[in-house]
Amino acid sequence: MNASAVVVAAGKGIRMGHTVNKVYLTIAGKPVLYYSLKAFDEIDWIKEIVVVVSKEEMEYCQENVVKKYIFKKPIKLVEGGSERQYSVYNGITNTKVDCEIIAIHDGARPLIEKETVIKALKEAYLHKAVALGVPVKDTIKVVDGKNFILNTPDRKYLWAIQTPQVFERNLIIKAHQKALEDGFLGTDDTILVERLGYNVKVVEGDYRNIKITTPEDLIVAEAFLKK
Repeated sequence: MNASAVVVAAGKGIRMGHTVNKVYLTIAGKPVLYYSLKAFDEIDWIKEIVVVVSKEEMEYCQENVVKKYIFKKPIKLVEGGSERQYSVYNGITNTKVDCEIIAIHDGARPLIEKETVIKALKEAYLHKAVALGVPVKDTIKVVDGKNFILNTPDRKYLWAIQTPQVFERNLIIKAHQKALEDGFLGTDDTILVERLGYNVKVVEGDYRNIKITTPEDLIVAEAFLKK
């Protein structure tokens, strides 16, 4: 399999309460972004890693992550867009044209496991579109504009979706181009593929694959790493 990884690291993460991008904050002495790159770097099927960063942080990322740590795979930095969706599009269109599969991952999810990514890659090769996810543990309520409960979905059908989300290269590029043409902005990449009429397979991920969003998440992530 010839696959590429696109790691999105252009967000600001204002809920962290820091002026620095959260992917450059440290866990156990290394930047958050390092751990995602390391996971993809260890997978034979991944031939390249494209990291999407903001224009202002390209030099910082190159010097403090890419050059500072030893990675085997070629790592290309590309400029992000004003929205995550545009950043992803810049990333996927900068992958090698001969790659078959693209894994799109949030740089703020440092605890992704190599084995989980491999499982998603295998499923994407079969089904063309795959998202990692975990069954929700809590009861979910649908509320109205005044926060009164409207209904309670059956929990057994509800999954919390994670990244990486993995797609056939031509399919995900086509989905993004269609969204651009329509002026559609989705909350993740699976929505764009769904709009084309494709079914997306959900593959069970890991509850430890958390997204660093608040300062408390750094503490949790470091505790998981120590285990």
